[in-house]
Amino acid sequence: DETRQRSGVRFVHGHGACAFAIYTTGCLADCRLELFSPMEYQKAAEMSAHCTGSERQQQLVADFRYNSGFNELSLDSKKSSTQQHESSRKVEEDESRLPALEAAYRTILRGLGEDTDRQGLLRTPLRAAKSMQFLTKGYHEDVYDVLNGAIFDEDHDEIVIVKDIDMFSLCEHHLVPFFGRVHIGYLPNKKVVGLSKLARIVEIYSRRLQVQERLTKQIATAISEALQPAGVAVVIEAAHMCMVMRGVQKMNSRTVTSCMLGVFREDPKTREEFLHLTQNA
Repeated sequence: DETRQRSGVRFVHGHGACAFAIYTTGCLADCRLELFSPMEYQKAAEMSAHCTGSERQQQLVADFRYNSGFNELSLDSKKSSTQQHESSRKVEEDESRLPALEAAYRTILRGLGEDTDRQGLLRTPLRAAKSMQFLTKGYHEDVYDVLNGAIFDEDHDEIVIVKDIDMFSLCEHHLVPFFGRVHIGYLPNKKVVGLSKLARIVEIYSRRLQVQERLTKQIATAISEALQPAGVAVVIEAAHMCMVMRGVQKMNSRTVTSCMLGVFREDPKTREEFLHLTQNA
């Protein structure tokens, strides 16, 4: 470990460690010796330099950035490593749960009067278990991991629309599919997102046991929280197999749901523009 004394700033850091102790004079003079993360240390040093106006402390901040090894590239690398570790952990969890799911599907087949030992059904429980894990993989996914920093500063103040996004989900009432198209629009507030990320957000929430009304709102809310735009609009049109394959058996029925946030809810003209563009463009 190394201890330095510069312009009233004393700090201790360990090689490869993420904990720092810092004591600084000036506007932070009353700080006790505490543990800081690298980013917290940098912020504290910048605050001290700003408050005292000391060029020497500003130079200290620059030296720290250069020498500490915690630059933006290394932080991005750590983030990527964390994401890979999280993905690996989720795969391990799925594999650990697979035997129980397989046994459950075997029980269902036997309950239907099927012979699970016949050739066509020997591996069906395993295949069905893996299929169900894929169809519900959205439970293991997070919006901010999917966005992966693909939010960009852009002085654009007109509606952005991605329409006709294919969507497949499972009705939580009958465990049969419903599928259709999703139209997404948002009015940027100095920030835009990579277009493919909107489709990925749809994938996160549709790959769960769902009802269409909740799915629509979850997509809109996720975009609103991530981008902080002036408004978000989401419309879903879908066919539900629980109404086609069983029950009322109406082949041509479609369900349309919408969620309007911000200016799309408050301003009829903005809402009308979105609906017109998604229906006729």
